Amino acid sequence: MSISTPGGNQRRPDVVSSGKKSGAGKPAGGNQSPASARKSTANRTSSGSAGKKGRKPITPVKVSQGTNWGPIALFAVVGLVAVSIVGYTAFLAFNGSKPWEERAAAIDGISNFRESDPELVAGGNHVTGSVNYTVVPPVAGEHNAAWQNCTGNVYDAPIANEHAVHSLEHGAIWITYRPDLAPEQVAKLQERVVGTEKMMMSPFDGLDSPISLQAWGYQLKLDNADDSRIDDFIRALRVNASIEGPNALCEQGVTATGTAPRNLAGM
Repeated sequence: MSISTPGGNQRRPDVVSSGKKSGAGKPAGGNQSPASARKSTANRTSSGSAGKKGRKPITPVKVSQGTNWGPIALFAVVGLVAVSIVGYTAFLAFNGSKPWEERAAAIDGISNFRESDPELVAGGNHVTGSVNYTVVPPVAGEHNAAWQNCTGNVYDAPIANEHAVHSLEHGAIWITYRPDLAPEQVAKLQERVVGTEKMMMSPFDGLDSPISLQAWGYQLKLDNADDSRIDDFIRALRVNASIEGPNALCEQGVTATGTAPRNLAGM
């Protein structure tokens, strides 16, 4: 049976045969150009292909991070410093627990006249006038009844040996130096003396070394004020070397300079 349409020879609607796609999805009544049709077909084919095969998985990118050595190095340095401090503190505590005689004996270059000349250091008699000392600067022996003030005194000119020796008997450390010693070297010696009980210093003419330290029965000669043995000598022998006890006076004595001994009333 045939169907005729009014209006003559008009285009019939597309007929979709079984098993073939009809182009569904196109706008109703729309006509596509051959180029647009080909493009649309290609897009559908590509989309269909992607739907069948699926997206290719994206491989995660591994970011290689190097070891951050900064904090590790910092912690290592801090640890070493801490260990050093603890070790040094323990070392000082251990050395401080030793008898002062052992600490003095451990100082390189020290002269111990208590061992080499016991008669010299047995205790000095008080005398008037000048004394001819066999050890220069003197470290013990006869001396004047008046001591030189040794409460952190810095004398800018030579002092009398006879007064200085009496101060040593009271436990003082006497630092002497050549008058031509560089000012910066003298300043470093002064830092160890000023304001410290049982300490005094003065220039000494004819000294055979730039610096010489004296305690009762001990002497240490040095070339430089930066020498750490100066501090070792002071720590070991200041007060400890006294043969009159730690309460022996270092004030109310002679404060004047000059190499001629003086006699103070009441001494």
